[in-house]
Amino acid sequence: MNLRQIVIPLVTLSIICFMYFGPLTRTPFENIILSIIIIIANYIEYKGKPFSALGFKRINFNVKNLLLRAPLIALGLFIFYVFAVVPGIEMLTGVPIDYSSMNHLEGNLEVTILYLLIVWATAGFGEEIIFRGYLMRHFIKFFGDSTISLIINILIICGFFGYMHMQQGITGQLVVVIIGAILSVIFYVRKYDLWLLIMIHGFFNTLGILSFYLGLA
Repeated sequence: MNLRQIVIPLVTLSIICFMYFGPLTRTPFENIILSIIIIIANYIEYKGKPFSALGFKRINFNVKNLLLRAPLIALGLFIFYVFAVVPGIEMLTGVPIDYSSMNHLEGNLEVTILYLLIVWATAGFGEEIIFRGYLMRHFIKFFGDSTISLIINILIICGFFGYMHMQQGITGQLVVVIIGAILSVIFYVRKYDLWLLIMIHGFFNTLGILSFYLGLA
């Protein structure tokens, strides 16, 4: 590991922390901006090959993986989320998850479609590039992928991930930590297939948004 491979990730991590925790006003497109910065950083660090280091592998970009496996995993994860994770955490905290920020979607098709596009870009692609593709992969690069290292990696990354969803209250944050941890394990088991994680995340969020639109949540 040379100096470039140490300095560039540290600078990039500093930019990520500044964007999330600094004095700048957060915007819905924050994750897109950070994703672009990460791709540029990887381009410099890996000498013109920014995408493979994140987990974008051409072999995994196929119909079976993206339009069959990913939706099925997302559906299973969503069922687990609705019937086990949310009720369990609500029972633990005694506080219902706060979905009030989604109330405007109910029965509003135009806003729901717009929201789906934004969420696919900022959460599906943005969050997975930042949290799994970059942060998780770089943690592994520096500290390895032993069982202990992987557990610490997931706890740190998903704790960070949960914090970013503070608008959902403490119950929502804990739920996000659990779902994020499951996604991280899938990422590891699937040998860092970021295409799959993006699609799972995107389909999972789509099911949630459609539930808000239909007034089921």
